[in-house]
Amino acid sequence: MPECKECGKSVRAWEALRGACEDCRSSVQLKKDDAQLKSVEQEINSIMLTTETVPNLNITKRIEIVTAECAFGMNTFKDLFARDIIGGRSEAIQKTMRDSRKTVLYELKKEAYEVGANAVVGVDLDYVVLSSAGSMQMLVASGTAVLVEK
Repeated sequence: MPECKECGKSVRAWEALRGACEDCRSSVQLKKDDAQLKSVEQEINSIMLTTETVPNLNITKRIEIVTAECAFGMNTFKDLFARDIIGGRSEAIQKTMRDSRKTVLYELKKEAYEVGANAVVGVDLDYVVLSSAGSMQMLVASGTAVLVEK
């Protein structure tokens, strides 16, 4: 009976043709996917500026405008239990807004990477209230995807 080249357990003939059992093929593929993801993560963690340019940054090509959106809920229940007794800052809402900002900026970097850019300049963040009660808000990020010399 054929054996898996990775773990040595008995496999069916069609698995032997693939070179490994399903379990080993899955783990090898996951390792490849993880390596690719880390590579992409390093590429995505590129330059982001709110200005068009900065000294020592040579933009070689402007590619296109990129945008990213993140909708999030701001319910009164969260606000009531998160406030200071005196009515000060709401840590829960601040955390929600901080998380949405991190999410939308990461998505903006991904959009830029997908169009071949290694930086985003002229980044702008806009908060939009989606409901009259203010329970749903959206954060929109936009900028220009560019190529810069490394």
